[in-house]
Amino acid sequence: MKAVSQGRLKGRRPLSIIDIGSNSIRLVVYEGVARAPTVLFNEKMLAGLGKGIVRTGRLDPEAVKRAVAEFGRFRALSEQAGSEELHVIATAAAREAENGADFIHRAEEILGTEVRVLSGREEAYYSALGIMSGFFPADGIGGDLGGGSLELVDVKDHTIGDGITLPLGGLRLQEMSKGSFPTAERIARKEIARAKLLQYGAGRPFYCVGGTWRNLARLHMFATDYPLHVMHHYEMDVEQSADFLKRVARGDIDKMRGIAHVSKNRRALLPYGAAVLQQIVRTMQPSKILISALGVREGYLYSLLQEAERTTDPLISAAEELAVLRARSVSHAHELTEWTGHSFAALGLEESEDEARYRRAACLLADIGWRAHPDYRGTQSLNIIAHGSFIGLDHPGRAFIALANLYRHEGLYNDEAAPAIKALATPRLLERARLLGGLLRVVYLFSASMPGLIPLMRWREEADGTLTLRIPRSHADLLGERPEGRLQQLAKLAGKPLAFRVD
Repeated sequence: MKAVSQGRLKGRRPLSIIDIGSNSIRLVVYEGVARAPTVLFNEKMLAGLGKGIVRTGRLDPEAVKRAVAEFGRFRALSEQAGSEELHVIATAAAREAENGADFIHRAEEILGTEVRVLSGREEAYYSALGIMSGFFPADGIGGDLGGGSLELVDVKDHTIGDGITLPLGGLRLQEMSKGSFPTAERIARKEIARAKLLQYGAGRPFYCVGGTWRNLARLHMFATDYPLHVMHHYEMDVEQSADFLKRVARGDIDKMRGIAHVSKNRRALLPYGAAVLQQIVRTMQPSKILISALGVREGYLYSLLQEAERTTDPLISAAEELAVLRARSVSHAHELTEWTGHSFAALGLEESEDEARYRRAACLLADIGWRAHPDYRGTQSLNIIAHGSFIGLDHPGRAFIALANLYRHEGLYNDEAAPAIKALATPRLLERARLLGGLLRVVYLFSASMPGLIPLMRWREEADGTLTLRIPRSHADLLGERPEGRLQQLAKLAGKPLAFRVD
């Protein structure tokens, strides 16, 4: 048996999903079925199977030839990566084309497994599951824009509502409009008018799923000088993005900032994606536009979870896993989550549900940089968190978690180390990040990053208003100049007199 790297979680059984879409075909090998999925390997090809399907009713012959030739490689890559299962799904082009059945049969022979051709309803269902997987909780309308079709579906918490499939995929719209952007806009307006479910989305988020919309968001990031190029949960303000969408829908993209960061194969479909999104926004009137990095594949993976696992918090799950892989003690990390919760309450700080989640995640991740050089532990921790593939987390929350860990290592006012990340945090989250960093700087000098002591340290408010941190007499030798100095830094930040007391 091959030795498993310590960078991998024990007990996970890798599996692969091949997604045969109208424009792209992608192989993703996952570490295992998990609430916060981790990708071991990712490969794709832009086959363009749906090119010309409106005119001919058939899959593009050259695309079929290229795809069939590549399937053997995808199967070999899946096996080489150690995958124990291979799941294959196919969407709009394969189910609609006259020669779709023959193509699927050839794919099954090469891949050695059944290809599940999803109906429009099933495609919308798995797309909704992908959104439910990636947002905690989800509450809005999801749209999965592929090469051949657009699936719209209402998602709220763990309930999937009405859905509809429309012939508005990028390749299909390009062909129906014969390359005319004004015609594409008219077609999109007419088709979107059929989606009555959009009226129930007013004032709720619209979740964008699919490669065309992700690339549209990437272009928007460059156009607005956005400091963090993490796609999941990227937010486009409805009003501020209106001119941007209008310009892209006109096809005026060749000189736009950031266009070089969009592959040439994807650029041609950007105007059609923008035209569709414009009409959705006009009809739905959403509160905001959110980009999802998770779609049908991740929704399919999510469907393989046990029912109880589906409702768990993906952010906390991912943070716990990273603590297992990188921290000195996972038990210590869990003690921090409880102790900082009591500490915030003692300091008179109320937390929203999301703020509490972010604090817990920050504590679970507080020791992931310990192997780095002391001068760079904070920066390394910040980079891992800010650029990690976390889900169930918006960008301000990501900034809070990253900054709390920066401050924990490098001091409470080291703002110059991460100005771009700091810009993402709200003033309230920035203040909380400093306070959490201050608490961690105090408690680590007692715990030495090992469990057992933290639960014994409790806050008590004295008659004179001083908030005292009680240290067990059995551990009084841990008191000293450094802990006292850091406690007084925290006192200044919190605006409260703080002191140690030995019980």
